[in-house]
Amino acid sequence: MPKHIGIVACSAEGAALCYRTICTEGAQFMGEHDHPEVSMHTHPLAAYVKCIYRSDWNGVGDLMLSSADKLAKIGAEFLICPDNTLHQAMPYVRPRSPLPWLHIAEVVAEDAFARNFRKIRITGTKYLVDSDVYPEKLTARGFEYIRPGDDERDAINSIIMEELVYGIFKPEAVGYLQKVIGRMKEQGCDAVVLGCTEIPLLMNDSNSPLPTLDSTRLLARAALKHAL
Repeated sequence: MPKHIGIVACSAEGAALCYRTICTEGAQFMGEHDHPEVSMHTHPLAAYVKCIYRSDWNGVGDLMLSSADKLAKIGAEFLICPDNTLHQAMPYVRPRSPLPWLHIAEVVAEDAFARNFRKIRITGTKYLVDSDVYPEKLTARGFEYIRPGDDERDAINSIIMEELVYGIFKPEAVGYLQKVIGRMKEQGCDAVVLGCTEIPLLMNDSNSPLPTLDSTRLLARAALKHAL
């Protein structure tokens, strides 16, 4: 039997995309309309944001562990979190968790390695971009990486927190991300991490100046593979 997937969710749009990907792509492996059992729990985004704004990553971890405990009690066998920023709490979470986790940055780095990329551009909330979540995993695989500048970090963070998490998708946001990614292409990057789980709702290989590493769908696909 496939393993029961537990989703520790944070923002609705990214979690919904991850869940939808698991359910729709499961049919490729299991047959028409089929997919592994999936359960999801989420605390209010506001609870996470309060912790993030004061850099309380143990507080973030406690919220994640609360979800993990609930999911374990209803039968989940392993966990994923379709939120890149929350992975800053993973060093605190993993040793205390009732269940094992897949790590979104490890999944993305594995895909980048398989596709023979060399220099990776990181995008996401300013809290993610300021962190070592992706640098640690990319460096372990031998990649170079580039972070956005301060102004770009603030602008992208505003797009994410004021628009994307509310399901607002503007052409102006697409245009801004295209310009930022285009500049990184000129600096020698050969791929871009879509390191906010909502960014793939705006950007993809068809409109990005660089090949994309879609963290949301890559995590969902890794969960499917692990479940099967």
